[in-house]
Amino acid sequence: QVQLIESGGGLVQAGGSLRLSCAAAGLTFSMHTMAWFRQAPGKEREFVAAISRSGSTTRYADSVKGRFTISRDNAKNTVYLQMNNLKPEDTASYSCAARYSVVYSVVDTVTFREYGNWGQGTQVTVSS
Repeated sequence: QVQLIESGGGLVQAGGSLRLSCAAAGLTFSMHTMAWFRQAPGKEREFVAAISRSGSTTRYADSVKGRFTISRDNAKNTVYLQMNNLKPEDTASYSCAARYSVVYSVVDTVTFREYGNWGQGTQVTVSS
């Protein structure tokens, strides 16, 4: 049984930082592209960041470039999202997702429908 468990969300003031973690179990972590998506109330789910199996390639949504950093530790089966200079518009539920991939150093997709495994999400609230 695949489990993706997020942690690290919370309430922070604008300009502050949070670090999200997603611990994976029940899958071969190093064989999966990992990504973070978010969804705010009344809005569609949107891509935030993704990282290749090797960790050498990352992709970001334009709205978070320069502020967020995705990383992974294959030895710990964990992916992280460091979020700096947070803005009220970053308020959302953040979920990690895993996609089995045959490519090692490429993020092959950022389309949420192509990620087969999902966590429950962790809430991030940024106050102005």
